[in-house]
Amino acid sequence: MTYETEEQTVEALKNWWSENGKSVVAGIVIGLGGVFGFQWWTQHQDQVGAQASNVYDQLVMSVAIENADSADKQSKLLQAEFSGTPYAGFADLLMAKLHYEKGDDAAAEAALRQAAANAPNEGFRAIAVLRLARVLLDAGRTDEVDPLLNAHPVPPAFVADHDALRGDLASKKGDYAAARAAYQKALEGNAGNASLVQLKLNSLPAAG
Repeated sequence: MTYETEEQTVEALKNWWSENGKSVVAGIVIGLGGVFGFQWWTQHQDQVGAQASNVYDQLVMSVAIENADSADKQSKLLQAEFSGTPYAGFADLLMAKLHYEKGDDAAAEAALRQAAANAPNEGFRAIAVLRLARVLLDAGRTDEVDPLLNAHPVPPAFVADHDALRGDLASKKGDYAAARAAYQKALEGNAGNASLVQLKLNSLPAAG
């Protein structure tokens, strides 16, 4: 499973939340509580954000050293205490990665479905859906991939990665003409990990 380009997107989402999260609901808070209410809310959100960020950083470390028990506790804490922050979604993605690499496809799938269902925006949902599609594809559940991809709109930034995935799907089904076309579209759209996409394209049987 490839995470390189998507991990950069996750980090961008995390940074965006840190910089802009408070302003998203600031107008609502001001309208309900006035200036003092907004000041209290700002301080509260700073505290919550700092706590959630700290737990998330611990989760990252646990995943890095493959400490599944510790990672599971930290992920559950984020879901229980900080479900209103993007860190809960980031935790789902990290836990899915950990489960997948340990060969637990069912747990990875569950985490990714939860991440997609609770995604704060389309970009985050696209990451979860792409990773879920790869899990299904790797498990040989090819008939489930198309319905999954078709059920969610594709943000422009992820079109090329979807094309690459559809190339994988077509190749697995033996439809090499469709795979070739999808891989070419992915390369033209500057898909992430383009060298791997090119390798897959070059490895397809010659057109007959």
